[in-house]
Amino acid sequence: MRVSHNPSLKSFSTFGVPATAGRMITLETEEDLLSLPPFNPVQDLILGGGSNVLFVSDVPGTVFHNRLEGKQILETRDGHAWVEAGAGENWHGLVRWTLDQGLSGLENLSLIPGLAGAAPIQNIGAYGVELADVLETVTAWDLERNHWVSFTLAQCELSYRNSVFKSGKPDRYLICSMRLRLDTKFTAKLGYAGLSDELSRAGAAAPSALDVSDAVIRLRQRRLPDPAVSGNAGSFFKNPVLDRDRAESLTSRFPQLPAWPLGENAVKVSAAWMIEHCGFKGRRAGPAGVSDRHALVLVNHGSASGKQIFQLAVQIQTAIYSTFGVLLEPEPRIVDFKGELDE
Repeated sequence: MRVSHNPSLKSFSTFGVPATAGRMITLETEEDLLSLPPFNPVQDLILGGGSNVLFVSDVPGTVFHNRLEGKQILETRDGHAWVEAGAGENWHGLVRWTLDQGLSGLENLSLIPGLAGAAPIQNIGAYGVELADVLETVTAWDLERNHWVSFTLAQCELSYRNSVFKSGKPDRYLICSMRLRLDTKFTAKLGYAGLSDELSRAGAAAPSALDVSDAVIRLRQRRLPDPAVSGNAGSFFKNPVLDRDRAESLTSRFPQLPAWPLGENAVKVSAAWMIEHCGFKGRRAGPAGVSDRHALVLVNHGSASGKQIFQLAVQIQTAIYSTFGVLLEPEPRIVDFKGELDE
């Protein structure tokens, strides 16, 4: 366990906005959990890679920085392999490691920024695959009761960019590791049209898992700005999920609005299309802006504060609601301990 006082948090968030904390405790081994101070959600924060966080205020108390690493294959049988990964593992590094081991299932999730511990919190997904497709269990530390707890897939309550860890009981559980069920025989998941096109352009008629991963990397690098160049957290808004009648009413008014059925009575519609339709793609509001590559990505052009980025997000929400009657929901966690957003 490492402890630092009054640290800057600028380098601990991919938005790169200025913020500080009263103290940071970096967890490096599971034994560190046994000597943790009490967690107070009123002033403390659990932080992983900072790839899905926007600091609008400082953290007045302690940042619990989760860097519990480690990965291993636990068992291989019947065409599957069970992999355990620590929450502090770099997610993309984990994906590529599984490919090196001859395992598949995570290739469509390549180059998603952040650490593995965020994957079940967000139920991360891309190019037709979600973590829910491969997750079996999550092990966490209960910060209220100070003991270990294990969650089955059902108990994680994973849904679109959501879980029990995010909306059900936020800040109660510090995720330590997860167990994934991967495949030893590759079956490509190419339902996402853009991915199929990218593989065709590369001449991969019978793609391997590595081919798919490489194609996803190329797509993401072309479409999304590099956080090291322009601070961002990837998609800032979730794609709205509407009931079928409401979605059909909306697409009758806006026939070009992309929509994807989800089950019998739910339809996901494109937030990026709506934002671009309202003229925000590439727009700047001082040092905060919307990427000219992808309308879902809000960026820090170098000196933006978290509050400036959030104010731009509110402008977008207001315009989308006025035009479409749909309220966009932010995907990153907005850290505001001091009521900055109420001013």
